[in-house]
Amino acid sequence: MQETEKLYHLHCKAGDVGRYVMLPGDPGRCEAIAAHFDNPVHIGMNREFNIWTGELLGEKVSVCSTGIGGPSAAIAMEELVKIGADTFIRVGTCGGIRMDVVPGDVIVATGAVRYEHTSWEYAPIEYPAVPDFDITAALKAAGEELGYPVKTGVVQCKDSFYGQHSPQLSPVHYELEHRWEAYKRLGVLASEMESAALFVVAAALGVRCGSCFHVVWNQEREKAGLFIPMSEDTSAAITVGIGAMKKIIAADRAGK
Repeated sequence: MQETEKLYHLHCKAGDVGRYVMLPGDPGRCEAIAAHFDNPVHIGMNREFNIWTGELLGEKVSVCSTGIGGPSAAIAMEELVKIGADTFIRVGTCGGIRMDVVPGDVIVATGAVRYEHTSWEYAPIEYPAVPDFDITAALKAAGEELGYPVKTGVVQCKDSFYGQHSPQLSPVHYELEHRWEAYKRLGVLASEMESAALFVVAAALGVRCGSCFHVVWNQEREKAGLFIPMSEDTSAAITVGIGAMKKIIAADRAGK
């Protein structure tokens, strides 16, 4: 691909972002994350990619939205790595699967089901989608220290939002419903759309990535009549992500 001064999709260049980057899906969530930075500056926005840069503990950090799904998340990570980023925390939303997962919980992913296709273009399916251990431990510790209801475990990633919520409308409903039942029996915590791709791309590029999520709702609890209102306040997951990034920065300084 022809080289340009600015990255083709992100429209930023070397020096615009730090090595530490938060990755929400929603461009509208970036300003709320950047509000936790010292001296935040809006770098710019192109397509689904909204970028802010500031400081945490005196280190340059950034936030870049990825949009929905693995393809755009992989593009964001690929281009950010090109200009120096090497440590990523996804802060997103998810829908609960396991019955004890309720709206408002914070999930820290220990692995992701690769029921999407982006990761297949980086690694064979036998390769697991797992996050960086140190980032995962930092996310869990940050959540517990802040007193949030944190659950750790495997999440499921897919490419079709409505394949999850209206599988009966799909010509391949039998496949979707069969796999969903398997995820339930395996104790998968929740479903989202980006982490499997991000974990595998990070492995392919030799960088670090972890994920935490705010639980919006749980469709299995609704089916069982255990109704709890949807929760769309992502502030707890954001605070956990920021707390974890500070822990990683401090550990890097200490050479751990």
